[in-house]
Amino acid sequence: MRIPGNQQAIALDRQQVLSHFGCSDNYEPSLKVKSLINDYLDNYHNFIDASYRYIFKNIESVQEDRVIIENSITLKSKVISRLLESCDGVAIFVLTIGNHLEDMVAYLAENGCVLQATVLDAIGSATAERLVILAEDRIKEITASRGLVISRRFSPGYCDWNVSQQEMIFKSMRGNTVGVRLTGEYLMIPRKSISGIIGIGIENNNIETYNPCKTCLTLDCTGRRI
Repeated sequence: MRIPGNQQAIALDRQQVLSHFGCSDNYEPSLKVKSLINDYLDNYHNFIDASYRYIFKNIESVQEDRVIIENSITLKSKVISRLLESCDGVAIFVLTIGNHLEDMVAYLAENGCVLQATVLDAIGSATAERLVILAEDRIKEITASRGLVISRRFSPGYCDWNVSQQEMIFKSMRGNTVGVRLTGEYLMIPRKSISGIIGIGIENNNIETYNPCKTCLTLDCTGRRI
């Protein structure tokens, strides 16, 4: 699905951008940074070509450290097994904001405009995160119409789910990955892309509430959600 009217559909604010600098909510940026953020937020939609795709798959079996879904897709992770053990199906997704913004970031950096490049890069990251929320909301809407609920979303590289499992995500999409491709190291190109899964099942099975971050001891994890 391509997102029409990118600026309206993926609205950002200054704090969302600052969070990608590692800034807290009460951080007050310099006037120069404020000005750059405001200028880019007025025009960033010209640098994005946002799109996403998702598919629904049935879960065939769940073991201690792996999940088998239809078409012989194997997800290897104890955390993912725990996430999906009460689920009947899974939504698999890939999304991107396209190449143009990161090309502009590279151009700015190469020409010594490091601050400008950093601000625009942060806007790109914030846009991708806003886009994944839109995709998740759409999946939630569809599953709710069927009387089902969804889990938290997870991406390869989080917890014990190895980044090499990107291969399984892309295999399940059967080539329709909205222009996103994998490198030999399982990184996505364009860089401002996100892939992952969301569990699907009936209510009252703790599908919505399972959160491995509550028992994880890696307190400095950048993906921590608690």
